[in-house]
Amino acid sequence: MNTAINLFKLAWIQLTRHRVRSLLTVFGVASGMFLFTAVETLQRALAKATQASAADTTLVVYRENRFCPSASRLPEHYVDEIRRIPGVREVIPVQIVVNNCGASLDVITFRGVPDDLLRKFAPEIEIIEGSEQAWRKQDDGALLGEVFAQRRGLHPGDRFDAAGVTVAVSGILRSPFAQDNNVAYVKLPFLQQASRTGLGVVTQFNVRVSGSNQLEPVATMIDELFRSSQQPTATRPEKAFFAETASELIELIGFTRWLGLGAVIAVGALVANALLLVVRGRVKENAVLRTLGFPGRAIGWLVLSEGGMLGFAGGVVGVGMAAAFLRWQSFTMGNEGQTLAIQPDATVIITGVLAALILGIFASLWPAWQAMTQPIVKNLRS
Repeated sequence: MNTAINLFKLAWIQLTRHRVRSLLTVFGVASGMFLFTAVETLQRALAKATQASAADTTLVVYRENRFCPSASRLPEHYVDEIRRIPGVREVIPVQIVVNNCGASLDVITFRGVPDDLLRKFAPEIEIIEGSEQAWRKQDDGALLGEVFAQRRGLHPGDRFDAAGVTVAVSGILRSPFAQDNNVAYVKLPFLQQASRTGLGVVTQFNVRVSGSNQLEPVATMIDELFRSSQQPTATRPEKAFFAETASELIELIGFTRWLGLGAVIAVGALVANALLLVVRGRVKENAVLRTLGFPGRAIGWLVLSEGGMLGFAGGVVGVGMAAAFLRWQSFTMGNEGQTLAIQPDATVIITGVLAALILGIFASLWPAWQAMTQPIVKNLRS
């Protein structure tokens, strides 16, 4: 154990002796891990938004063969008929207005809900600035998600205009769900009038069922109920609805996997190249250590330690910079009214740092093998 610690200290000394080379390698690794972290954040955000779980109990009722919110128009009186279906626990009419239905990095989404049903629609929200009471008193009041407000630099008392809707900021909310942090909640009648869709018309209905096993039967009954009406419906679980309506966004994010793979290969090649140069430059030093009694595996451990430290340092720098940048910019990708918050979490950060450490060690295997198998006499003469 003491020998391993001493070799680890020696590896640190070797790296600090050549500061410029070590720093260049660390910054190279950091660049690759910056890209890797951005890709992992996208992938994880997409997985959260589309992967179903046993806890899912929400259905989205949309106009059949419609995707963009501006094209989906359903009569509000469907609420009473849906509520009578067995297995339905709650029905909430929702009006959605967005500034852009296509794939975009800056989507502004208004959600209009009845003010008395806000807590049933989003029970997890916490008001961190302003107040919900102020929102209820103002016809044009809006509760902004924390990330949305940060991105726009808005605070309670401010006014802003987007997608033809002008609102007054009544409060800032925080939610454990990323989508809630990137939208503006307003009163349903106000948004119906501001968007010129008219009272009595909504974009969708969010239906809460009694259990996840009721999702499919209830969805079938809802669509069957309105099949012959002038506004037929298409009902899907909430995450399946996101996956279908934001298909362009999913394809775009799917392509980023190749960018992440490229970043991993680049990091491994960079560390391996740096350590091969180190091994070749320390031929005499390694031969002297072997002459003094250091076994080959100790020389190999020395090289592996250097690779691990380079990978770990580059990972911490790259992942830290990516996390800080993404939180500062608060990017939101959207498509056809669905938003995806690009916010790194603890899992992404830990995964990135561990990946950099493992890559550093893995890339050191061949240089370590070369250092272990070099002939002592030949190296002393070189």
